[in-house]
Amino acid sequence: MRMENLSQISIVGDGVALDGILGLPERPKGVIAFAHGSGSGRFSPRNQFVARVLEGGGFATLLLDLLTPDEADDRSKVFDIDLLADRLLLAQQWLQTHAHTKHLRAGYFGASTGAGAALQAAAREPDAVGAVVSRGGRPDLAGPYLSRVTAPTLLLVGSEDGPVIGMNEEALAKLTCPKRLMIIPGATHLFEEPGTLEQVAQAALQWFRRYLHPAPHQAKESLQ
Repeated sequence: MRMENLSQISIVGDGVALDGILGLPERPKGVIAFAHGSGSGRFSPRNQFVARVLEGGGFATLLLDLLTPDEADDRSKVFDIDLLADRLLLAQQWLQTHAHTKHLRAGYFGASTGAGAALQAAAREPDAVGAVVSRGGRPDLAGPYLSRVTAPTLLLVGSEDGPVIGMNEEALAKLTCPKRLMIIPGATHLFEEPGTLEQVAQAALQWFRRYLHPAPHQAKESLQ
């Protein structure tokens, strides 16, 4: 993707201004909003890597700081899933009005605690999102919202991330939407092992291709 297709943006609402990076490939097929985990933000190298792969596959991306700098230093805010979901929905509203993204179907990519926020947001505004992907996430933090999620959801977890595997298995059982749990062999929580983050990015790309911009035969299969 060419660097000139990346732009710094600010989303203002609910008394805050949230900084983000909007990536726009030519003729995007959809737009993916990222919900980062604790201690992370729009400059996360892992989420930036995934975003570049998604952009290469034809999807616009929004890397957004869901918390202001002051809030990010407050541990109670970092784990406030209700607040994070509110901010993600604020970003979704912005995408629905922005000239370059308002016509695009949206997906959420959540990492760590951001996965809980993405799934809560998907449950609260089901018509606003077409698919969700979680990377090393805490989908269990969405709690009672899990059974209300209708967007097809992919959970990606490293095989060496033992406790998080269990949390994802419990969340998977509560999801009633099209769903899949994929274990990445040899990966720990941050997917720092060679080739593992590439597997995450490719799996996410295929999921969004299937549910946000499917070929005619895939769309038919998804409805069956």
